[in-house]
Amino acid sequence: MMTQAFYTGISGLRNSAAGIDVVSNNLANISTVGFRGYTTEFASLFEDAINTPVGLGQSVGLGVQVQTSSMMRDQGSLALSDRSTDIAIMGDGWFGVQREGDPVFTRDGTFTFDANDDLVTIDGYHVLGTMGNNISADDVLIQKLDEIVLGDVNTQEKLRFRKTLTYPPEPSTNAKFLANLGTGKEGFEVITVGASVVDPQNNKNHLRLEFTKDAVQNPPGSQWSVVATTQSLDGETIYDTQTGRVEFDAQGALISNTLTTIDNNGTPVTIDLGSGYDGIVSIDIPVVSGSSVADGTIGGDLMGYSINKNAEVIATFTNGMQSSVGKIAIYHFQNEQGLERLNGTRFAESVNSGAPIFYVDENGQNIIGAEVANFRLESSNVEISAGLTDLIILQRTYDANSKSITTADQMMQKALNMDA
Repeated sequence: MMTQAFYTGISGLRNSAAGIDVVSNNLANISTVGFRGYTTEFASLFEDAINTPVGLGQSVGLGVQVQTSSMMRDQGSLALSDRSTDIAIMGDGWFGVQREGDPVFTRDGTFTFDANDDLVTIDGYHVLGTMGNNISADDVLIQKLDEIVLGDVNTQEKLRFRKTLTYPPEPSTNAKFLANLGTGKEGFEVITVGASVVDPQNNKNHLRLEFTKDAVQNPPGSQWSVVATTQSLDGETIYDTQTGRVEFDAQGALISNTLTTIDNNGTPVTIDLGSGYDGIVSIDIPVVSGSSVADGTIGGDLMGYSINKNAEVIATFTNGMQSSVGKIAIYHFQNEQGLERLNGTRFAESVNSGAPIFYVDENGQNIIGAEVANFRLESSNVEISAGLTDLIILQRTYDANSKSITTADQMMQKALNMDA
């Protein structure tokens, strides 16, 4: 039994030291972004059952062993960041990053753009995701996307973005006007309204409408002539001129219009004067300035990239427009505990974890399956108070096992002395 006490104490020392190593590593990485702490699980070695004189069953163990070290899956607290490329996963999931070979997985969302505008980690690993494929070979955005659907797990690629990118002009195709021409009684026989329209050459032009009340009227309504002109903002270049007539009923509602379209330096623009009281009217009230709404967008150049809460990489342009050009992938595993730990924040797929998967929605489309917080970084999920408590317990356990060895040694010495 004394020999057994030696073995029991030694196993306690060895495994308490292993537990102290795990807790110490947790505490050492208390400030590491995306760190996942581990807990040590112990198990008793084989026990022998013994009988006492009173018949109560008891057992004598042969020591302790480390059963496993399991990953702590609690969410770490979020720390503020001043970069939109710093993101944190709210809930389950892992970022995929790759330099060479198979991808590795991490909760550390400290990302940035390198000299080539590739989205990378601070040590140069490329972030994996799905590209929008909405950029042409000559660095022009060919489609504005609000959201990108993730591709299959095995098709995720390095997120690489162009250093220069142009948002092409979207020529105006429709211009709607709203104005009251009055009745001409106040002497306002000529009324002018206008709109800004964009042409295919990325110029803002002026679409001008000039309404003139006919000298000869046909009651009960009123009739007006209208001249439409498209010209450059400085007025030096006139692209097209069209004429037409509008008629109003006795209450001033528009009942007919012959002016339909006008050329804007290569693109036809529909002139929408409305109908009834929705648009141009002729009502006997004081005339006020008219208004207009025209579609079309002036072109712009890339200002920079950012990441939103849906893990979309957003390109922002000087014309105020934005478009998604890529989506960061969020991977999931059937057994996160089975991931192979490579270092404090990075893990690799293993037989126990299973292959990475994507969550899908009710339509069968891949989704990130978690909410992403930008301008945030996930801190270590180790609580310093819990870690210090565990460390004290393990140190006390280590001391107790050390004393059990000392006691067994003293008992052995006394036994040997009695034999002498």
